[in-house]
Amino acid sequence: MKLLSRSEEMVLLAVWMLQEDAYCVPIREHLMKVTRKKWSFGSIYDPLDRLEKKKLLESSLSEPTNERGGRSKRIYRLTKRGEKALLEIRSIQETMWAGIPSIQPDTEKS
Repeated sequence: MKLLSRSEEMVLLAVWMLQEDAYCVPIREHLMKVTRKKWSFGSIYDPLDRLEKKKLLESSLSEPTNERGGRSKRIYRLTKRGEKALLEIRSIQETMWAGIPSIQPDTEKS
């Protein structure tokens, strides 16, 4: 398997976490909350498109909603391949971190 980029991994995890609410706006809000960083819509849509092309995600349009002026939402969900990719990247990370001495914050003042 080709490794995921960090943003692809985080977007996949957000989709897994949000389940049926996994469309761009809640994905972005979740990532901003967790990372405490600003995420543009492009920084969400680009990985979503790549992940769908890699068959790690699939999407479908919801029924039109009044809250969106009658527009549909594109809802994303993990495929079995996407779940496998996340489990594999987690295993790789755990292996990489195993045996690493704990990192202590630098208490010296500059």
